[in-house]
Amino acid sequence: MNNASSAPVSTDRILAGVTLMLGFCVTAPLLDVAAKLASTSVPVGQITAARFLVQCALMAPVVWIMGLSVKVARGQWLALVCRAAFLLSATFCFVAAISVMPLADALAIVFVAPFIVLLIGKFYLGEDVGPRRVGAALVGFAGVLLVIQPSFAAFGAVALFPLGTAVAFASYILVTRGLSRRVHPVALQFHTGLLASLMCLPVLLLADGTGHALFDPVWPEGVAWLWLLGAGFFATVSHMMMTYALSLAPSATLAPLQYLELPVATLLGYWVFGDFPNALTLTGIAVIIGAGLYMIHRERVTARKLITERAAPPI
Repeated sequence: MNNASSAPVSTDRILAGVTLMLGFCVTAPLLDVAAKLASTSVPVGQITAARFLVQCALMAPVVWIMGLSVKVARGQWLALVCRAAFLLSATFCFVAAISVMPLADALAIVFVAPFIVLLIGKFYLGEDVGPRRVGAALVGFAGVLLVIQPSFAAFGAVALFPLGTAVAFASYILVTRGLSRRVHPVALQFHTGLLASLMCLPVLLLADGTGHALFDPVWPEGVAWLWLLGAGFFATVSHMMMTYALSLAPSATLAPLQYLELPVATLLGYWVFGDFPNALTLTGIAVIIGAGLYMIHRERVTARKLITERAAPPI
């Protein structure tokens, strides 16, 4: 009786997780659109700071309403600071890239992050990763080169900024793995926004009046305020959607859905900015998606094999 009654609940939780992940795929590119629109009149550093300031302001009342503690154990501070610094670096590099690059091109390069996580897991953390998944990661890197090549020719070294985002975001994912089991996701979002804001503000104050294109802050005018608020709002909403999706449904179920972010970003880039990837870039995007999906498939196969081996009776 208990098993029968729990099945619909489990199905409902997975459906809710899938729905939230699809919501992430729609809202995350809206963050990119808002940031790219803001970059026409606001420095990249200021857009990055606004993204985290808005996140902190939005999460503070949620933490209070939910009655969550904002106290941090002494042993967690370093991980929290590193997490905020990695996400701050990833955001800055990506905003700098999309200020001149099409959304789809930059985002496709960032999707090399899961391959970086896998390779770090194998060669640095000593995780058990088979040759097929390593091969898929290398194929994914080849796809990234196909995307970078025309972007580098058109935009110069700025085309490498998304690689910086990928490396920083991969590090962010690795740090989050440990923290997510010890800190509530809402409190985690609040602390990330607060710490990243505290890192940004001194840089902007020191850059004020220097004329530095990336950091010297300006007073936003008119609709630029909306774009700055939108960047922070959509960043907060999308990350919370992903966080709660992962708490409701298995990551193996949700991981393939994340690749829907690429076609959404491509459509938004075309509708809002008139940008559309060329044939070489589209080929690279297809290679990245194919390699990523194959890697996820191999992870599922490996997970099922481990479950079967553990369930098998001893001989």
